[in-house]
Amino acid sequence: MTERQEITIVGAGPAGLASAIVLARAGRKVWVRERRSDVGRRFHDDFQGLENWSHDIDVLDEMREAGLETDFEYHPVTRGMVFDTRARQHPVRGTRPLFYMLRRGSDQGSLDRALLAQARAAGAVVTFNDHVRHLDGPGILATGPRQATVIAVGKLFETDMPDGAWLALGRRLAPGGYSYLLVAGGRGTVASCMFRDFRNQARHVDETIAFFRRHAGLEMRNARSFGGYGNIRLPHSAQQGGRPVVGEHAGFQDALAGFGIRHAIRSGVLAARSIIDGQDYRKMWRREIGHYLKAGISNRLIYGLSGELGVNLALGQLARGDAGKLLRRAYGPTIGKRLILPFARLIYRRMLADRACTHVDCSCVWCNGCTSEHG
Repeated sequence: MTERQEITIVGAGPAGLASAIVLARAGRKVWVRERRSDVGRRFHDDFQGLENWSHDIDVLDEMREAGLETDFEYHPVTRGMVFDTRARQHPVRGTRPLFYMLRRGSDQGSLDRALLAQARAAGAVVTFNDHVRHLDGPGILATGPRQATVIAVGKLFETDMPDGAWLALGRRLAPGGYSYLLVAGGRGTVASCMFRDFRNQARHVDETIAFFRRHAGLEMRNARSFGGYGNIRLPHSAQQGGRPVVGEHAGFQDALAGFGIRHAIRSGVLAARSIIDGQDYRKMWRREIGHYLKAGISNRLIYGLSGELGVNLALGQLARGDAGKLLRRAYGPTIGKRLILPFARLIYRRMLADRACTHVDCSCVWCNGCTSEHG
């Protein structure tokens, strides 16, 4: 591939736009083609978390080192409240932000809108309502999730509540996952992030809202519904037709908690650098991301086998120290995790599969997404 060849990036999510920014700033000709009508159309201006515990380097510093500006709205979260399966409170804290609360969607201030502006300022061409059916020449595939292994459904609202972050566990709230409440600047997001029982999403959202009203003083005005889904898997090569596959298109998402923005941005940067420097993308992502994906799979197995007692004890330990350091250790290499990984890889797909969702008479956010996007 010559430097004059145009590089097509299919998809304008964080992974695709990160690739575009790095490539365009390196002097490459870049065309980003997005099938939706605008950037961030999968989202609804809801708060999400950009995790900051899995690496030694702060995620915002990592983005800046990659040449990405952090000119989007974000709120550092250094402390929060976690409720175990018995609704007992566990205050957690970190010496540095545990995660950054940011907005996803098409509005000004969102991560998506900021990355789009950076890509265009760098010289990349971005087109919308552009459904790519066949791709010739060099490119990067970043079209987002191809299936759902986790969904998040809830409400966006206005509130007079103080800023804060709350998380709750329990099968009635979020089967296999967790419920969360995020509030900043008079705006809030409350949701059930569930790994199973998608068909009954409405019931789990109702349980979640009732729980946070009782235990966190949730107050909502002008509430509106939202929902989204994610794809978690450990790919073999993350390449298709010799082209890098990035972000959720590749399945780059944490199998334990479902966080994926950091993996998406990192994989987009790696794909761009593989083209600029002529390096092997498969070796790059396996070295930079693979360990964390494998740790997530092992952690998911441990979580599933621990039962309520084991999970509640772990939360108690998390609340007694620096939660960021403890979580970082949970994603570090250990002999035990290496030993259980082959077993975890064999069963994690089954653990993440929602057998209740068959696309027949189901109105979950994933089935609705399939209907609206894939006809």
